[in-house]
Amino acid sequence: MGNTNIILLADAYKYSHHKFYYPGTTCIYAYLESRGGQFPETVFFGLQYIIKKYFTGVVFTKEIIDEAETLLQGIFGRTDVFDRSKFDYIVEKHGGRLPVRIRAVKEGSVVPVSNVLLTIENTDPNCYWLTNFLETVLMQVWYPATVATLSYQIRKIVTLYYEETASAGATAGIDYVLNDFGFRGASSCESAALGGMSHLLSFKGSDTVLAAAYAKEYYQASVPPATSVPATEHSIMTLLGEEGELEMFRHVLQAYPTGVISVVSDSYDIFRACSEYWGTELKELILNRQGTLVIRPDSGDPVYTVLRVLSILFNHFGYTINDKGYRVLPPQVRVIQGDGINLDTIRLLFSALKLNGISIENIILGMGGALLQKVDRDTQRYAIKCAYAEVDGKKINVQKHPLEIDSKGQLVTSFKTSKAGRLQLVKTTGGFKTIPEGEAGEYVNELETVFENGELLRNQDFDSIKAALLSTIVPAENNVQYVK
Repeated sequence: MGNTNIILLADAYKYSHHKFYYPGTTCIYAYLESRGGQFPETVFFGLQYIIKKYFTGVVFTKEIIDEAETLLQGIFGRTDVFDRSKFDYIVEKHGGRLPVRIRAVKEGSVVPVSNVLLTIENTDPNCYWLTNFLETVLMQVWYPATVATLSYQIRKIVTLYYEETASAGATAGIDYVLNDFGFRGASSCESAALGGMSHLLSFKGSDTVLAAAYAKEYYQASVPPATSVPATEHSIMTLLGEEGELEMFRHVLQAYPTGVISVVSDSYDIFRACSEYWGTELKELILNRQGTLVIRPDSGDPVYTVLRVLSILFNHFGYTINDKGYRVLPPQVRVIQGDGINLDTIRLLFSALKLNGISIENIILGMGGALLQKVDRDTQRYAIKCAYAEVDGKKINVQKHPLEIDSKGQLVTSFKTSKAGRLQLVKTTGGFKTIPEGEAGEYVNELETVFENGELLRNQDFDSIKAALLSTIVPAENNVQYVK
């Protein structure tokens, strides 16, 4: 197939809709929102990637239409579902460019749920069918936005605990607390790159190299926004067997005698490794390095394992009490927990460290599947719905408001109730608010035209998006369960 054929980037039933729309329809206007979910707000991000990747320039050609026609007639087993004349018209009238207009809030904006984030409408009355035909690929903005939201929420938690337990001069370390370990667990290279790029809006640590490449290609990142360090894996640490583990530890320290190095240390007995090897045999070598050894447990309960490891390291390497009254290891030694990390275990682990008088600056985290893979469209309940149409010259506000039975057997109005009419997003003194178009008054519509008739009209850069996002950080509420 070569390059992506945008005609094929739709749910199969979409190809039949040109006949289902009522005769005389000339305009279909739809909007995107997060209808609720795990978090009360969402970080909008990823639309520019979709527009640059799939929408800009010439997207329909005769060859592309030919390819789609052959495949789709085979799929449907009939010739009256896919109507190539609809696409041929766009080639002839618009040079193969998409006759639609997309308005959206700025990427990196933190918007409370149940607000409009973008709108899309056709600009040619003959292409009324195109608005919702593009829904399938446009809807995939849910993924980078959801990962961006998750990382942002964790950043708020990290900021809270740093303010409470870390030294005043250690705050720069916040950027590196949560590292993206998710590439191998992602469903595709594109997912890893998109999710990894979204994570980089809140943190710098990442082993997903492709994420930095995407940030540069699609968002003009001025420098690679990700950082990483030399690190071992079990295939290295087990080469000499259990009896050779100490020698392997010594070897990896000598392989990189300066800088940060991360060493997985649970191949046999993480507690022996910390006490007898790192804390005794190799102690002086570690303390004399120009850099930091980051010891990585990779099994066991994240909370109890980290507490035990830190207790051993405090006993062998000593510690200082920082200006907040919490224990801190010497700068040559830190711990990274990369197994079993998710939003809940982060809350539990940080609260346990605080309760035990341990500064958060002793530890960094790695997050894999829970960061890039264990999210879905319903995490924040994203949806695109038609809100306005024009039929035979009549302007119609369109809405769904289902009546449903809840878990108690009661009839209630569904959370899936959609918004009606043409919409705008304004920023009042009380925050973002969705109101009907034309009722802004003193407020400016935050939905800017970002794409029209094949052309990208707003091109945001990664550095500015990140800076704007981080400027909104207010520490999360310390509503966590404490664990001894």
